Amino acid sequence: MPAAKKSVAKTAPVRRAATKRAAVAGAPATEARALMRGTRQSPYKMRLVIDQIRGKDVNEALALLTFSKKHAAKQISKTLKSAVANAEQAARATNASLDVDALYIKHAVINEGPKLKRFMPAAQGRATPIQKRTSHVEIVVAERNGR
Repeated sequence: MPAAKKSVAKTAPVRRAATKRAAVAGAPATEARALMRGTRQSPYKMRLVIDQIRGKDVNEALALLTFSKKHAAKQISKTLKSAVANAEQAARATNASLDVDALYIKHAVINEGPKLKRFMPAAQGRATPIQKRTSHVEIVVAERNGR
């Protein structure tokens, strides 16, 4: 009987691993993600820019970012271009057709990264803490159907 228990324990993880692979392989090839971690700008300032491009077509968003005066626009633009390149690479790897002009920003978020903690000299020999905030940019692009 103990031998039967061992064989059941061995087969169960194999099945779970196979289902994980199937879930990854079943992901749509028309969706790609890019992540930029540790950007040295506060999340609040970056969210002002990312809110303008969420849900828009990639070409429209890149045009908007190119002519934006905000420093965050340059960082977000890099991440968006990387997501588009990732989508092209995934399509090439799977031999799927991809229309880059049909891509749109499906998901775009700015998360807070680690804070760099510094101290600034203050009056009467004191020191006041300074938090230099960082951000993580995550953009997911997908191919829009019905165009």
